[in-house]
Amino acid sequence: MVDNSRSGRQAAQKLRDEEIIWLTTVSPKGQPESVPVWFYWDGETVLIYSQPNKPKVRNIEANPRVALNFNSDPQANQVVRMSGRATIDASAPKATGVPGMLEKYRESIKRLGTTPEQFAEGYPVAIKVTPTKVTAF
Repeated sequence: MVDNSRSGRQAAQKLRDEEIIWLTTVSPKGQPESVPVWFYWDGETVLIYSQPNKPKVRNIEANPRVALNFNSDPQANQVVRMSGRATIDASAPKATGVPGMLEKYRESIKRLGTTPEQFAEGYPVAIKVTPTKVTAF
């Protein structure tokens, strides 16, 4: 999905370097709901961990279609957005079992005054997003 085109390279850079991505799900009443989340890109899918019983989890269980958006720069350049299908992945490892996720967020977890183990316990629900479309400009 992320290829070697200009937009593909731009998306790959953001997937590698950015700390936050905005996840948009749709409520059962049709209301789009966007939340900033931490994420890990494994080269094919976006992995997000959530607390249980959050609206994003319920929304995905009812409707797997989601959007992912990065912040742009102040001039609205470097826009990257994705559409995809999300699943709640009960077979995924805890966040502590994903070395790239821990490496990416170790300092952020520390700034929150918690440990990787506490983060993994507090955010046990793995959401896996498979992109179906990537747009960058």
